[in-house]
Amino acid sequence: MTIRIEAERPPHLGAERRLPHAEHGQLDSEQPQPAYPFPGFEPEQRSYQSWVADETVEDYALRYAPVNHRRWSPFVIANTALGGISFLALEAIGAALTLSWGVETTVIAVLVVSVFIFLTCLPIAYHAARTNVDMDLLTRGAGFGYIGSSITSLIYATYTIIFFALEGVIIAQALSLSTGLPLPLGYLVSTLFILPFAARGMTAISRFQMLTQIPWIVLGLLPFVVIAIAEPEAWSRWQSGSGHSFSWLSLGAAIGVLCALTLQIGEQVDYLRFLPPKETTPKLRWWGALIMAGPGWILIGGTKILMGSFLVTLAIGDGMAPDFAVEPIGMFWQAFQHVFTPPVALLFATAYVLLAQVKINVTNAYAGSLAQSNFFLRVTRYHPGRLVWLIFHVVVSCALMLMGVFSTLEAVLAIYANLALAWLGAIIADLVVLKPLGRSPKLIEFKRAYLPDFNPVGCGGMALGGAVGIALFLGTGGPFLQAWSPPIAFVVSLATAITIGVMRGSAAYFAREPHVFDHETSCLCAICTHGYESRDMAYCTFYERPICSLCCSLDPHCRDYCKRPRALAGAAKGPAPLAAPMITSVPLTPHAPMIAPPIRTAGLALPRVSPRFWQRLWQIVAVFAALMAGLGCLYLVARYLASGFHDPRLVLHFFLGITPLLALVAIWVVMAIERKRLTEEDLLGALTRLGVAQRELALNQRLAAVGEVAATISHELRNPLGTITSSVEVLSRNPGLGPEAEEDVERIRRNIRRCGRIIDILLDFARQGANEIVPVDLGAWLGASLAEQSFGRFVTLEIAQGMQIRCDPSRLQFAIHNLVDNAGHAAEAAGRTPRITLRAYRSTAPATGPSGQARGQTVIEVTDNGAGMPPELRARAFDPLFTTKGAGVGLGLPLVRRVAQMHGGDAWIAQSGAAGTVMRLSVGDQT
Repeated sequence: MTIRIEAERPPHLGAERRLPHAEHGQLDSEQPQPAYPFPGFEPEQRSYQSWVADETVEDYALRYAPVNHRRWSPFVIANTALGGISFLALEAIGAALTLSWGVETTVIAVLVVSVFIFLTCLPIAYHAARTNVDMDLLTRGAGFGYIGSSITSLIYATYTIIFFALEGVIIAQALSLSTGLPLPLGYLVSTLFILPFAARGMTAISRFQMLTQIPWIVLGLLPFVVIAIAEPEAWSRWQSGSGHSFSWLSLGAAIGVLCALTLQIGEQVDYLRFLPPKETTPKLRWWGALIMAGPGWILIGGTKILMGSFLVTLAIGDGMAPDFAVEPIGMFWQAFQHVFTPPVALLFATAYVLLAQVKINVTNAYAGSLAQSNFFLRVTRYHPGRLVWLIFHVVVSCALMLMGVFSTLEAVLAIYANLALAWLGAIIADLVVLKPLGRSPKLIEFKRAYLPDFNPVGCGGMALGGAVGIALFLGTGGPFLQAWSPPIAFVVSLATAITIGVMRGSAAYFAREPHVFDHETSCLCAICTHGYESRDMAYCTFYERPICSLCCSLDPHCRDYCKRPRALAGAAKGPAPLAAPMITSVPLTPHAPMIAPPIRTAGLALPRVSPRFWQRLWQIVAVFAALMAGLGCLYLVARYLASGFHDPRLVLHFFLGITPLLALVAIWVVMAIERKRLTEEDLLGALTRLGVAQRELALNQRLAAVGEVAATISHELRNPLGTITSSVEVLSRNPGLGPEAEEDVERIRRNIRRCGRIIDILLDFARQGANEIVPVDLGAWLGASLAEQSFGRFVTLEIAQGMQIRCDPSRLQFAIHNLVDNAGHAAEAAGRTPRITLRAYRSTAPATGPSGQARGQTVIEVTDNGAGMPPELRARAFDPLFTTKGAGVGLGLPLVRRVAQMHGGDAWIAQSGAAGTVMRLSVGDQT
């Protein structure tokens, strides 16, 4: 007979509570569950600002959009999303490209990029609409991980800030030209006017876009219609080009600038997530809204770029200065002069520019506030609400306007194009290649509780693609590769992400298996007490309760406890001691920090260092590198702006001079974070000790109650048992009894003794009694004991021949009978014929007893074929007086554990799932 070997179990440190692994279904039998760090500790209730709790304002900024919030029709969604592509920066881009590279190159670049954006954005739009998540949540589950996606959120948030600033500059230029308003005041007006609309979320934005859509379309098409009818030769002048010859170098440069527009899909997704369910919507309407609101934006956007190319050619041909013609107010003023007189044309041009720019900046502000909420949530674990980040968004954008961001439009877009396409390549690799191949999970999982911090698939692909693209853009590969750096970044990122995804598979996407809430459409969060759909809920193994995705993201105490390796959580092959997984078991004094032992290499003793020294060191290096990278970007901008200085080297000397200061800042940042971590761990340790004390107090109260119950049972049952005993003795003296009756009388005697022993055990549960230790042949003893069990005929024994233990047979028999009864009842409750396996084996790694002597362990394992227990029941299975049975008192498993502890062992649930449950009871060597 094969005997499995148990690894060493840590010494028992007191009362403990098993924590379910929060996986749906099967638990790992080789990794018993870690001890709950806060036994009996209730999570602190969290309340939010009033606007955060109002989802009309918040619009589920950090969540997926639930069904009850998707109340808009597909037409409203499409109309609202298309209103966000009114931005005149497209016309400005078309004008700038035409002046730089010519009409032919601009047209070809627009056609190529339009096809590329449509094909790559279609799967993104589809998955976002099907799973009802925004761009950040989609990126989390599509290959980047919980922290990794924050990088893309930062890039996307910066993109929305830059374009908000560009559109604000266009508004200020129009106001300055038409009213004489100074540009700084125009910047302020352009930002403040947006806040009322963007603050109310999708509800206000959809109404605003609906009211302004027709006037915007009419004003935008009016000059083109008139010019086409009255001056058809203007189109011929545009088609003849601007004197620039076509070259692959110029085409690559134009494509590189236009590729930055791929990030626009993020704004479209912010509205697409509110599409009603596909199953309840007519197929044509759903797909029509998806295409028009998603990748279809480039059909109109590409047309607007070509319109800008035409208008700048028209304006320059009419005698307007190129610097003014490239500005939207200039080109549209000249266009409307073909319809009206110059004063009236200026009025219409100003009205059109203001209308178009307000439409887009409402979307920019809304999408930017969502992106910044997601980014800063993970950086700070603090969520003041989308409105706060909305204000932050417009303030930063206003500062960029004052810095003259419009003058660097092409350079800014070219840099962002490399990052945008590197990000896009990693996303497309997951959605288009890895998911159909089965190397990526079908579900877009976005909750912190189940995601790894960094997924190598997306993070690796984007890092390599972005690095290659930026390096080529800086000129390391020559002018040709510099011009084509964004497409190269896309290809490198795509290939890298596919390679890593095929190698790693779905294992890279989850830190632990997501929990499925069976038969529940909504659930209450244990922390904020609000109800959310189960899709937005996670089962927290730290608090042992369901919590919503936002509370999960904000919780600073758990420190990703649910995702820690079981070895780090203090788990062992068997029950774990009661200790917080993040608190060291080595006693520390306030003035004696943890110091690692000296490291010996080839006989040399290296200096002692803090166990976190190397981690702190690379954190300082990483922060310093990030600051230096930002400094380098500022230097490039300043160098460009300082080209007219008498000595541009002063700029270089200045930035090099503050490098040591940046190093000090990096050290300060890391140490501030370290101090915060140590403070949190001190608080965590105090809460852990408080939780232990609370549990011990509650347990003592329960034991006192059990003692009173046991005393009553003892008084009330011993008299009837005495009467039954006397009657049986009288009956046994009757000479007329046959052999069968004598056997029945003997069975009655054994059960009377068993009842008396159960009463004694109940009393012992409240007051530790002495064990009557005797040697027992385990196989023979269990065989005889189970013969009296109602489920004994369903039990298969797997015990080595001649295996002996020293134990109190009556108490251990009670515990084993209880486990067998539970196994049989579990199988019957599942509608199955009981199949129970009882095996016993020795652990080869001895545990250390209280007195310090080494002692082995005998493990008795009972396996059933029931339906398993849900996590919330497994967590409380050994709590005294907790029961799910109508007639139960909740002392069965607690008594089993008490019997095991009396024998120097423990009892725990090793595994539970749809295939059944495995219970284990260990017994130490008794001397």
